Amino acid sequence: MKNKTYKKISNWYRKFQISKSPQMNLVWGFFLYTLIGFILLSIPFFHKTDISVLDNLFISTSAISTTGLVTISVFDSYNFFGQFVIMALIQIGGIGYMTLTTYYLIFTTKKITHWHSKLIGTEFTLPNTIQIKDFIKSVIVFTLIMETIGAILFYFAFTNSGMGSLKAIWFSIFHSISSFCTAGFGLFNDGFESYQDNTFINTIISVLAISGSLGFIVITDLWYRIRGKSKEISFTTKIIVYGFLFLLFLGTLLIYTTESSSILGSNSSLMTSFFQAMSAMTTVGFNTIPIGELSLPILLLVTFLMYIGASPSGTAGGMKITTLTAMLSILKSRLFGQKKITFLNRLIPFERIYVATSTFMLYTSLIFLFSFLLSYFENFSFESILFEVASALGTVGLSTGITGDLSNIGKTLIIILMFIGRVGVLTFGFALLQQKDNDSKKIRADDLAV
Repeated sequence: MKNKTYKKISNWYRKFQISKSPQMNLVWGFFLYTLIGFILLSIPFFHKTDISVLDNLFISTSAISTTGLVTISVFDSYNFFGQFVIMALIQIGGIGYMTLTTYYLIFTTKKITHWHSKLIGTEFTLPNTIQIKDFIKSVIVFTLIMETIGAILFYFAFTNSGMGSLKAIWFSIFHSISSFCTAGFGLFNDGFESYQDNTFINTIISVLAISGSLGFIVITDLWYRIRGKSKEISFTTKIIVYGFLFLLFLGTLLIYTTESSSILGSNSSLMTSFFQAMSAMTTVGFNTIPIGELSLPILLLVTFLMYIGASPSGTAGGMKITTLTAMLSILKSRLFGQKKITFLNRLIPFERIYVATSTFMLYTSLIFLFSFLLSYFENFSFESILFEVASALGTVGLSTGITGDLSNIGKTLIIILMFIGRVGVLTFGFALLQQKDNDSKKIRADDLAV
């Protein structure tokens, strides 16, 4: 009887999935995992203290979206099992919930269905130069390697700083996964402020976050080049790497030369400046200084870096570097009166320009709308509200300290933003407005990889 019931539910769910567009499938998938996480985190057995229903939903959404904004202390509120649930949600949200399913199909049947290919292509916005099978394998293998190395290095760093071995093991695993998935969840109540001068820990987080945020497209592309499958690095990878390095350098320089040394610390001001610029761009969301004490110009700079984000197919959020380069290319062509839109002497197809402008307009509109709503319902300074909105939509996790003091309406608005940020603004828009894909209205994965 149980088997028959399970088969009926399974068959119904498969039909439901196939009847929906890839974009709607992603929305429902992340919603389902958020709901499962919320139910698990609501079990009193996982708690150290009483936690409200809305706070459990907030933490579940923040974890699956790899944001890192929290209304309560994760370490003080949840026991080991609750923290483990949060870590599992971070891992699923970081590498994409469809990745594990597809990898299982490849591992067991050596095949991947057309339906799974469309979903993976939509979730990760792959260019047509990348094969799905190679991409999935590189995601799993690279993730396991980096998170394992990160956990080992964290263990040595934490034990050297005086932490006990058992506690260091758990903290190392949790923070390695959180760093690589650019989740920003930490088990320290002050972020990593107490490790501001610790070069080893700063380096571990930076390497993990940059590796995850640059994206699996870059990793797969480099792997193709090493194995001789391709003769040169793809245009998409060049855009991502060049854009990321330029913005990271610019952000570090401006923070270092503009912010007060009393905030950055006299002994490690350059490292601190780099870390905060990196944290905003990769959307890892960790901080080694009190964000609320930053000067207004630097708050706006960090907001801009969170707004941009990193790679379109990594663990980072944000509008994406590729969208920014496309918008700058449009501006350049208009200013110089050029008929064609190019970047690095390469023509950008109209379809990608179309998607880039749509992303820019929708992303910016959401920031304006939710900043307006939060300003109406909350009594905080505008810069703190704008920062919070950019952090939530960009799935960053940095905050000036207002998250825990938000009203229930404010928390609900941030929950919506974090969810949209993880799914992707265009994907969310497509899911709401489009019906099931047909041949005349098919959104190609390479069109989304702007």
